[in-house]
Amino acid sequence: MTEAQQPGFSRCNNATLRRAARRLGRFYDDALAPSGLKGTQFGLIFQIHVGSEPAMGAIAEALIMDLSALGHTLKPLIRDGYVETFADKDDRRIKRVRLTPQGQAKLDEAIKLWSAAQRQFEDKVGAEQAAKLRAALDAVADLDLEMATAAPSS
Repeated sequence: MTEAQQPGFSRCNNATLRRAARRLGRFYDDALAPSGLKGTQFGLIFQIHVGSEPAMGAIAEALIMDLSALGHTLKPLIRDGYVETFADKDDRRIKRVRLTPQGQAKLDEAIKLWSAAQRQFEDKVGAEQAAKLRAALDAVADLDLEMATAAPSS
């Protein structure tokens, strides 16, 4: 793509990242469509699976989400019987999440579709480049990017 063809904010890290995320998000959503899951839902049930009945706060932190967004994303998974929440046995104020047997079956189905999409993406960009991209994005996610509160202008 020549500079003249690039979107207007091509020098903006945020705009470029969001543009790429929308393209990749659509690709994975399309790949996962036969399972009935969106990419965000797949990522969430996978995180629940690897977390071994994680606390909601731990999931939100791992996915860099606030608890209200996590709750919103969990609702259809709970409604469809893939996920259930329960109180922590030692501290009832802590809400934990686990996959139901139906949720584990849905994850197994979706992993096959995700794996095919992952292979296709890596065939397009190269496995090494894809690994470098993931590493760079993980490094960005780990940055402390807090903005100092600006004083109101007079």
